Amino acid sequence: MIEPKSNFRLASITKQFTALSILLLEQENKLSLNDTLSKFFPELPSYANKITIKNLLQHTSGLLDYEDFVNNNDTVQLKDKDVLNILIAQDSTYFSAGNKHQYSNSGYAVLALLVEKLSGLSFARFLEKRIFQPLGMHNSVAYKKGISKVKNRVYGYTKTDSGFVFSDQSLTSAVLGDGGIYSSTIDLIKWDKEVNSPTLLPKEKFNRVFKKGKNSRGEEFDYGFGWRLDPYKNLYRPYHTGGTRGFSNIYMKIPDLYLTIIVLMNLNNYNAKQYAEKIADLFIKQKKGELL
Repeated sequence: MIEPKSNFRLASITKQFTALSILLLEQENKLSLNDTLSKFFPELPSYANKITIKNLLQHTSGLLDYEDFVNNNDTVQLKDKDVLNILIAQDSTYFSAGNKHQYSNSGYAVLALLVEKLSGLSFARFLEKRIFQPLGMHNSVAYKKGISKVKNRVYGYTKTDSGFVFSDQSLTSAVLGDGGIYSSTIDLIKWDKEVNSPTLLPKEKFNRVFKKGKNSRGEEFDYGFGWRLDPYKNLYRPYHTGGTRGFSNIYMKIPDLYLTIIVLMNLNNYNAKQYAEKIADLFIKQKKGELL
């Protein structure tokens, strides 16, 4: 039975927590967002000399998608370090850093490795110690098979013509930085309180996650640090979706309506964003009625 305490794999909603981890390390002067990848990962090819941490956060790095190098015949799941090894073996990127905004799971896997390198903790432990425990998110975890356990775990399914089929993990499900957190509605409400009134960082530093990025030509795009920022019906809307095998999720805010919508689904071929927008429409309609 699904309950508010039930834990779903958040998939790319994880990126909000990865981004905050980087900002916490920046606050401790362990990095600058303008530092290049080569400073921390000298084993990467020369293209890393031009890619900054900020490029990774905003998906302007040009790094190749590690998913394109996964062999479907493999039986062992990839981890973040495997993503780095894939990138080390490449001699090019999609484009020069900063030239374009193109979503990159590879970039967020590298960010998780950077957290580990600079903190001396595993990424999962850093999240637990620096974010989850302080915020009282006691059921949230970056899941590592054989190491951690997901309380009240929900498993993923796919709907087919013949019914629902168990479909919980893929070869990329063990990569943590881009999508490996499990969490619940209860814990995400605690996260929402932090988003509204930051305690882990000064508010002005936390709120940089909501600043739209710009490419090298000065053109703005609707992404901050782990947050999508495209509006909904002319209303400011920070959010992120999370889709992976067996799951479709969204955490969406419309501040003008004092509204937060959390949709967690253990079905990957359903559109959580569509459901969230239908819920938002009810509040928008109500608001318009009040103004008439």
